[in-house]
Amino acid sequence: MKHFLVLLLSVASASLTVNAQSKFFTKNGKILFFSKAPLEDIEAKNKSAVCLLDTQSGTLQFSLLMKGFEFENELMQEHFNEDYVESHLFPKAEFKGQVVNNASINYKKGGVYPAKVKGKLTIHGETKDVETTGTIVVNGDNLQIASNFPILLSDYKIKIPSLVKDKVSNSIKITVESKLDPFQ
Repeated sequence: MKHFLVLLLSVASASLTVNAQSKFFTKNGKILFFSKAPLEDIEAKNKSAVCLLDTQSGTLQFSLLMKGFEFENELMQEHFNEDYVESHLFPKAEFKGQVVNNASINYKKGGVYPAKVKGKLTIHGETKDVETTGTIVVNGDNLQIASNFPILLSDYKIKIPSLVKDKVSNSIKITVESKLDPFQ
């Protein structure tokens, strides 16, 4: 009986380890955005996005605080938070979706795999459907995910004052770069 109990605990422990390996996580995901406008390019970087990927189901989630975006120019950062995304009213952005071609990605074999992602992106209190492509790199015990896609500020009811229409584009390029480690 004692040996059976030890064997049962060993199997249970091994299955928990396998389950933990199906979920990958980071608190340091990078989200960048870039706006190209006639008079000025605007770039910002957020290095504290939380991301969770379940490799069994293909479920993918991102969440980040809007105030986490860093700009080279402090005044731009202030305007971004106060006038555009109103981070005091809408403090975070979220993506909840699915790796559509999850079955074609071998998470147990190192390599670079194309990924198709579909889901809902919420910014400024507005939620829109997003579809994009990217890559998932399987590298030992971690994953690296990358993608870029455009959004329109007007889709998220982010208003650009007419005074600065030449400085801020309605079209923003979002870039995602994150290294995910096993979730434990």
